[in-house]
Amino acid sequence: MSSALAIAGVTAVLRDLLNDGLINHNVSGLLGSTVTVSALPPDRVVPVNGTESTQLNLFLHQVTFNTGWRNHALPSRDGAGTQRLSNPPLALDLHYLLSAYSAEELGSEILLGYAMQLLHEVPVLDRQAITTALTPSPSVDTTLPPALRALTECGLADQVEQIKLVPDPLSSEEMSKLWTAVQSHYRPSAAYVATVLLIESSKPTRSTLPVLSRGPVDPITKRDRGVVVQADLLPPFPTIQTVAATNGQPAATVGSTVDLAGHHLDGTNRTILLSNGRFGIDQALPAAGGGSGSLVSFTVPVVPAGVYQVALQVIRPGESDPRTSNVLALVVGPEITTAMPITVGRDGNEAATIGLTVQPQIQPGQSASLLVGTRDVSLGRITVATGSINVVVADAPTGESLLRVRVDGIDSPIIDRSAVPPVFHNYRVTIT
Repeated sequence: MSSALAIAGVTAVLRDLLNDGLINHNVSGLLGSTVTVSALPPDRVVPVNGTESTQLNLFLHQVTFNTGWRNHALPSRDGAGTQRLSNPPLALDLHYLLSAYSAEELGSEILLGYAMQLLHEVPVLDRQAITTALTPSPSVDTTLPPALRALTECGLADQVEQIKLVPDPLSSEEMSKLWTAVQSHYRPSAAYVATVLLIESSKPTRSTLPVLSRGPVDPITKRDRGVVVQADLLPPFPTIQTVAATNGQPAATVGSTVDLAGHHLDGTNRTILLSNGRFGIDQALPAAGGGSGSLVSFTVPVVPAGVYQVALQVIRPGESDPRTSNVLALVVGPEITTAMPITVGRDGNEAATIGLTVQPQIQPGQSASLLVGTRDVSLGRITVATGSINVVVADAPTGESLLRVRVDGIDSPIIDRSAVPPVFHNYRVTIT
């Protein structure tokens, strides 16, 4: 398992490989000067004084996603977003520019030739070479910079796929653009790709258990029931197709009835599962609706306004274990409980203060506002749960206006949908 340090680990291994190869071939004796291997940006290789030393430089100029591994999988979480289901690796290809520097005539060409031969003979970074390169001897370990000492924990040698070195031919135009971008003088160079680097997360995931049987096991034969086949387009499992408040409102309110329509909803021990991850709510509510297999209803309990997940748990006829249906969303909105209509007066600054009671209580962290006609007046930051609001409307216009409370973008009901045609509820304020 490679960590985020593995990118630097690959560069360190390649630098160590080149350095050992130059020593083994006695390139320093051949050129008559000390040869070094660096991993710097090209504009920092030659010092400010312009004295050019004999050296190879390995520059990581680009990191790209490996297309093969990238299409394999992406990190995933459960519906609530709280648990990891998978930790696929971040697959990367590392693009390097290998450059040769020398103040001597033909020195750069000699260095580049030896370097390219070394990389040609070692097309794969084996695990032993990686471990050796990233594990310094005890005598020099304390003198290394902290960044280099940290590379011993990068886990590069333990990744599933070995790293391969592939030449990356660059056209003259691409090479020119690259050297122009680094703002340095051109040197004899060769491009390579190190593929593939797999960076994996160490965070735990939720793993499912293997299947022991397909359906109930016969107590006599000890064999499972197997796959059930039916001549029907509907799956034989409890399925919710729609969730709707019986009063026709887009958002249910506390105490209102909600209908769940679908199929295969009949059975015993029918229970409504209502949950909301933000508020940590996970309730089991009794279901109503008789023995209908297509309709189940329940009463909305006292819960904060927001978006909830609702499902049905039921023991189907002929079965002994409960089944849980699919999950659909239910929107629970606020409701004004103050007796309406009301009348308020403006003060000397032409501001009007409107006080209302609402249910459910507005929770800390929720955004809330009062809509006076078409005007949206914010309640400010909510720090404690409250069922009472007092809003000062500056430059309040005189006359009659409809009132709505909005919590987290969910409005209190304002339209009476039982009337034909629909009319506004009498949630009105008269400002004098």
